[in-house]
Amino acid sequence: MYRVILFDLDGTLIDSSDGIIKSVLYTLQFYGIEESDTDGLRRFIGPPLSESFEKFYAFSKEQAREAVDKFRERYNVKGYLECELYPDTKQVLTQLKEDGFLLGVATSKPEITARRILEQKGIADLFDEICGATMDGRIEKKADVLQELLRRHPEYVKEEMVLIGDTAFDVHGANALGIDSAAVGFGFGNVQEMRLAGAVEIFDSMQELKEYFIK
Repeated sequence: MYRVILFDLDGTLIDSSDGIIKSVLYTLQFYGIEESDTDGLRRFIGPPLSESFEKFYAFSKEQAREAVDKFRERYNVKGYLECELYPDTKQVLTQLKEDGFLLGVATSKPEITARRILEQKGIADLFDEICGATMDGRIEKKADVLQELLRRHPEYVKEEMVLIGDTAFDVHGANALGIDSAAVGFGFGNVQEMRLAGAVEIFDSMQELKEYFIK
C-alpha cells in the first residue's frame, strides 16, 4: 500500500529531550524565568518553538521569535548533539531501504540542523529526502514541511505515502495534506490523542514498525 515512508525526527528517530530541554532552560534564564519543572519542558519537543513560548510563557509573537534565536544560540552549538537514536533505528531504516521503500524526513526542526544531526548519527544517506523548517519561519508547521516536500517531489503520490510521528501535531499535519499517518508510542506525544486524531497504527518499537511494513 505504501511506497514512501516519511519520518518525524524528534521523538521518532531520536530522543532529543536532553539538548532541547537544556536549551529551553538557557533561553528562559535569559528572560529571568526560573523553571523548576524541567520534565514539563518536554512539551517543547515537536511543535514550532515560537508557538510554545507564546502558549506556555505568554510571550508576544515578537518575543517568541527572539526567544527562538536565543534558543538556537545554545542548541546550534552543542544542544543538537545531545541526542541519541532510538534502539534499532539504523537497522530498521536500512532494512526498509533495502526492501525498496523511499524514505524521507519531515520535521519542524530547521532543515540545516536536521541534516547535521542525521549526518552525525550516520543515517543521513538512508533518506531520499530530508525536509524541515526554514530559519526565517516561512516553513514551520508540519503541514508546511509536507507541502514543501511534495513540491520537491511531484512524483510522490499521496495515497502511497505515510508519515510516522510521535505527537498529534504530526497526525494533524498529515491530515491537512490528505496523507496517512502512523505513530510511535515511545516518543513525546500522547498515544490516545494520536489515535483520536486519526493515526492508522501505533508502534511500540522500531522492530514493530519494521514488521508492519515488511511482511
